[in-house]
Amino acid sequence: MAQGTYQQIGNTTYGPNGQTWQQVGNTTYGPNGQTSQQVGNTTYGANGQTYQQIGNTTYGPSGQTWQQIGNTTYGPDGKTCQLIGNTTYCN
Repeated sequence: MAQGTYQQIGNTTYGPNGQTWQQVGNTTYGPNGQTSQQVGNTTYGANGQTYQQIGNTTYGPSGQTWQQIGNTTYGPDGKTCQLIGNTTYCN
């Protein structure tokens, strides 16, 4: 996630720049018409990239990793996101 504050209300997530993402079943519809689909522990992105979650770690298409510990996700390049209630704060 990019820097900023994200708020989830129902099945819609609102981003820091007015973007919205809507989840319907296992498909997420993004702000520019892109879609991603989750099947089991794998998410297939809009441009053919795949993300696989094993335990608390997610592996990205270019070798990136994200690790979730409690309500905090630690991403590549030292980025972190923290979920408090229905709001996610990212640096």
